[in-house]
Amino acid sequence: MQTGNFTKDYVEKIAQNEPQWMRDRRLEAYSLYETLPMPHTTEDDVWRRTVDMRTQDYWRRTRRNLRGFAVENYQPVAETNGSVSTEVDGGAGVYVQVDGNPQHTYLSPELEKKDVYFADLHTALKERGDLIRDYFMTKAVTLETTLKSGNFASSNAFDALHGAFWRGGYVIHIPKSVRIEDPLRVFIRHSKDQHADLSHVLLIAEEDSQVVVIEDNASDDPDSGGLHCGAVEVFAGQNSNVTYVQVQHWNRQVWNFASQRSIVSKDAQLHWVSATFGGKLSKLNQAIVLDGTGSNAQLLGLAFTDARQHLDVSTAQEHLSPYTSSDLLYRTVLKDRSQTAWGGNIYVYPGANYTDAYQKNDNLLLSERAHADTLPGLEIEAHEVRCTHGATAGQIDAEQVFYLMSRGIPYVLAEKLIVDGFFEPVMERIPTQSVRDEMQEFVSRKLET
Repeated sequence: MQTGNFTKDYVEKIAQNEPQWMRDRRLEAYSLYETLPMPHTTEDDVWRRTVDMRTQDYWRRTRRNLRGFAVENYQPVAETNGSVSTEVDGGAGVYVQVDGNPQHTYLSPELEKKDVYFADLHTALKERGDLIRDYFMTKAVTLETTLKSGNFASSNAFDALHGAFWRGGYVIHIPKSVRIEDPLRVFIRHSKDQHADLSHVLLIAEEDSQVVVIEDNASDDPDSGGLHCGAVEVFAGQNSNVTYVQVQHWNRQVWNFASQRSIVSKDAQLHWVSATFGGKLSKLNQAIVLDGTGSNAQLLGLAFTDARQHLDVSTAQEHLSPYTSSDLLYRTVLKDRSQTAWGGNIYVYPGANYTDAYQKNDNLLLSERAHADTLPGLEIEAHEVRCTHGATAGQIDAEQVFYLMSRGIPYVLAEKLIVDGFFEPVMERIPTQSVRDEMQEFVSRKLET
């Protein structure tokens, strides 16, 4: 494989001040990266809607697929000691990162007294190395059951690239019985042209804890090309309550690849919200593992694509234990010649009886040239379960538009009202009003372009 700036020498360079165990993990991931090809075949069901869509007229005309991507065109961001001006309200806690380098971290004194830990990942390696070693890209491997969704840094070249060259990201650790009411805010920014952001997120909530994390990913320059190859790991301990909201609005020049997983323990509650507005091409692999009796997960997705954006989402709801439940709702609006694909699987493992799982993907097309693929799936190996799925895709309802316009509402505003109503089932579950307002603003901008 052509590695360009991503070489073994660079792995050694960035690992020189890290613990030996992290260096070993980076080199192990690099060995995989050397041997794994970039996704290129339609035989891989997780990637086939992104790597080769030439059989469809849309892709034959535009030639917009992974063939236009070359990792050697990008370079890792070097470590810097500088800082940027950050006008961010402190609140419970704030983390700001620009081009893989931490710029500002704040945690309220009250939470510090409760031993809540909030830091960039590089600092955490020095201060909480034992904690990071136990969780970083390994916790899922310790499960007794081999996961259907696989393990990080083993299934494709992008995961291996991240495992070897990750830089940036943050760690949140909530100790046992600590409950945080106000959200922790995270701002991850990309600004340098042709640079790669390889941030890693590690969120660990211990038993009986509670936390809300709201993360914003954005480009500072609308014209700078870039690569985001990130990972998110969320661990919800027994009887914990975890909410993680990620809003992505990279510019139209950024290739966006991400692998995300959460392991939800006994009686824990997880609310995961993913909002996607930006990127040139985005591929998201997301897995939720219900690894304890009584655990519950809600997965909410909201996306708005336009121009020639491509978004491909693969989700896995993995029920390892009995009496678990999961509920997935992804809603997408498409404009112009954009294309989306969603493939979701519910896996019920042997012995996971009395599972209750649901998944739904709805797509609203505002253009005849937009295209949405949706493929829900079930794989059940237990008895006494209730697992269902649904999917819809269609144009905007002409009768709804006519009804609104007949009451003096202009077409543009009527369209916006319909789109707002389409997103409402997702919006109403987002825990913070300011985040809902921010997403409404992104929706309005998309409609105006």
